[in-house]
Amino acid sequence: MAAKVMLRTRGSRFSAGHDLYTLEDVLISARGQKLMGTGIARGIPHETYATRAPPSGLAYKESIGIGGGVIDAGYTGEVKVIMINHGKKNYQFQEGD
Repeated sequence: MAAKVMLRTRGSRFSAGHDLYTLEDVLISARGQKLMGTGIARGIPHETYATRAPPSGLAYKESIGIGGGVIDAGYTGEVKVIMINHGKKNYQFQEGD
C-alpha cells in the first residue's frame, strides 16, 4: 500500500513559508483540538528550526489556530500539526485542506 501524502507548496513566490495539507477528513469540535498528520518528514538544517502557523484567513474567519512549538533540527519524524478550534461552532477539514 502506497503512503498517502500531499507535497507542501508555496502560495506564491513571495510566500514566507509552505502550505501543508491534511491527509483525511477531520472534524474539530467547537473549543476542541486535533493532532493532524501531514505525511511529510524532512530534515531541518543544523542550528535552525521550523515552526507552524495558521493561515491568517483561516484564523480570522474560522477562529482556527495552531498549537505547539518549534520543530528542532534533530527531529526526523512526521510533521504533525495541533489544530485548535477557538470558535463557537464545529469546523470540518476535508482531505487536501
